[in-house]
Amino acid sequence: MPEVRPFVYHRATSVDDAIAAVGGDARAAYLAGGTTQLDLMKDGVLAPELLVDITRLPLRGIDVLDDVDDGDEVLHVGALTTMEQLARHPVVSDRLPLLAQSLLSGASTQLRNMATIGGNLLQRTRCRYYRDPTIGACNRRLPGTGCAAVQQTARMHAVLGAGPRCIAVHASDLAVALVALDAVVEITGPDGARRVPLRDFYVPADVDPAREHAIGHGDLVTAIRIPIPAFARNSGYLKVRDRASYEFAAVSVAAAFDVEHGRVGEARIAFGGIGSVPWRAVEAEELLRGASVSDTDVGAAGRAALAGAFTVPGTAFKPELAIGALVRLAGVLTGTRGAVLV
Repeated sequence: MPEVRPFVYHRATSVDDAIAAVGGDARAAYLAGGTTQLDLMKDGVLAPELLVDITRLPLRGIDVLDDVDDGDEVLHVGALTTMEQLARHPVVSDRLPLLAQSLLSGASTQLRNMATIGGNLLQRTRCRYYRDPTIGACNRRLPGTGCAAVQQTARMHAVLGAGPRCIAVHASDLAVALVALDAVVEITGPDGARRVPLRDFYVPADVDPAREHAIGHGDLVTAIRIPIPAFARNSGYLKVRDRASYEFAAVSVAAAFDVEHGRVGEARIAFGGIGSVPWRAVEAEELLRGASVSDTDVGAAGRAALAGAFTVPGTAFKPELAIGALVRLAGVLTGTRGAVLV
């Protein structure tokens, strides 16, 4: 059992206070809902010496705004808004079904009422070798030690953005839907405020196993901007998992299609459960624009997206399962199949 390690607790009084406290101490970390952070501390994976509680900061709420750049509306979501609050918002349930379904399939009701949107996006991998220091090496936990998952038992692991150094999968359902929607993360840190597209927010494991997010120490996620494209009403999130409740995805897919006269106009596709980051399937989108909505065309698009998959024996099933999930969801969204179960 991991030893008990003391730490200092500080409740931030403002965003500036929080950033100064964490940015000025290399062993400090933010604390929000705590649904991942505290687990990792109990497991001995993380050992911050200072926890800065940001839960009282004014970073909650959901607003519908006009986007001055392209004229569309966007949801502006405070980072401390809970998963349950966002899932139940009327704009999300009515105009962004893929987002609502990803949130509702992502955790139990109890966790959704605690877990924050910012924390969900920053959650660490669920790879067993990362979370249990006693069973094998992990380049993410201790860079340079190797990846036990590549050599030992692996199943709930990545096949895209993965390689011999790391096959840790990104666990968030929400992030998959947000990547499909071109969401943008608002960040404030020691160097000021900036916006980062969610597609650029994550670092693939085959690029750098030791970094999960492209943000610096002390940077604080303050909000998420989520576009609301009209065609996103015809969207969904399909999660394939071992059990129907409170389980991480073996494979998931978020998709939105603008279909007219049997052909695809706009398409948005992202995969979960198979990428070291939430995986936007740009190749599949490009192949489907102007194509029919037949299983043949959708299957070909899925195969293009999975062409570069890196598999080990335990994950060899994932590419075909992902392609099948995409075909299934596309059929539902185009009216050729029955309802999706999430």
